[in-house]
Amino acid sequence: MSANNAAQKESPHYHGHRDRLRERFLQGGPDTLQDYELLELVLFMAIPRRDVKPLAKDMLKKFGDLPGLLSAPVDELLKIDGISENTATALKAVAATAHRMMKRELMHRPVLNSWSRLMDYCSSTMAHETREHFRILFLNKKNELIGDEIQGSGTVDHTPAYPREIMKRALDLGATALILLHNHPSGDPSPSQADIDMTRLIIRAAEPFNIVIHDHIIIARNGYSSFKNQGLI
Repeated sequence: MSANNAAQKESPHYHGHRDRLRERFLQGGPDTLQDYELLELVLFMAIPRRDVKPLAKDMLKKFGDLPGLLSAPVDELLKIDGISENTATALKAVAATAHRMMKRELMHRPVLNSWSRLMDYCSSTMAHETREHFRILFLNKKNELIGDEIQGSGTVDHTPAYPREIMKRALDLGATALILLHNHPSGDPSPSQADIDMTRLIIRAAEPFNIVIHDHIIIARNGYSSFKNQGLI
């Protein structure tokens, strides 16, 4: 057997593909790659001895898109043939890193002037959750973001919110304004009557402390809705 034939036998066919994909990414940037190819780059590091192209395509098909995949719970990722705990951890680390970068860009800055960026951040962290979460953005007098906290988690269609606890936390942080958020796992961002009633209770609880409720945003896979834009605040 010639040295050239031996080298071809020892090197799996996907090695050349990996090298070409890395080169395209480094030279042309991420916009030159499709979603499944970006996912391949991540999988290369976690799965060094396998052709991961079919796996990347199967994962995107199952979860719909990259945000859906990266937001998937670890136990759902582990149900996919070929995904180990190590690979699932790598994928979740990528998502956590992206979310932290987005949050760092918003913290201690006037968020009302960066509304589009704020909605991108909130959508990336909440739109694909399978349970409802009630979240609060705490702002100071300059409307700078000083806190971002989940106040409660519930079921697929309900999460509790406690006005007294919300006010206590706002006073602890020295917040003078709040933006309320929660997600609808159903995919429909339309507010329910219960959402409207709870928002009014929180607004009334905030009045004695001169805390302004700028908005209540409902995040879902199919977009988001603003109570302020709908005239509900």
